[in-house]
Formats: sequence, C-alpha cells, structure tokens
Amino acid sequence: MTFDINHIAKLARLRLDGAQAEKFAAQMADIVEMVAKLPEIEDAAVELDPQNPMVLRPDTVEPSLRTEEILRNAPQVEAGCFVVPRVVD
Repeated sequence: MTFDINHIAKLARLRLDGAQAEKFAAQMADIVEMVAKLPEIEDAAVELDPQNPMVLRPDTVEPSLRTEEILRNAPQVEAGCFVVPRVVD
C-alpha cells in the first residue's frame, strides 16, 4: 500500500524533505499492516505478563502552550477558536 505522504504533510501543515517523506511512508505502511492484522489476534492469547507489569507515570500538572501559540498555525480563527468546515447540515 502506498501513501501520498506529501499530501498528508500538506494537510497537517508540515514540511518534509525527501528522506523524511520516505521514512514516514514506510512507517505508515507498517502501521496499516499492523492494524490489518489485529482481527487475527485471539483474545485468549492476549494476557498480561506478571513479570513485566505496565507502570504508569505519575500524573503531574505541567505548563502548557498559550492559546495564541496554539492558534498561530490555524488557517482560520474566530473568537479564539478554530474555524472548521461545516460537515452536518
């Protein structure tokens, strides 16, 4: 399966050089292949390994981006919100 990574990057407003585009195209193909195999996995075969428990990081409050920084790359902003195309009448 091939992907138009440059089109996806354009939609995401990212600039990629040739090497990055090739790398991301390969990664995208790997992700799609992995997702396609998910229905094949038996539920009984997926069990937690007590020898390798999942350890969650502590939930800590950290500073985040300011609204102005977040909205800076938006194509259209109104009243401090993203303006998106209407999809439902």
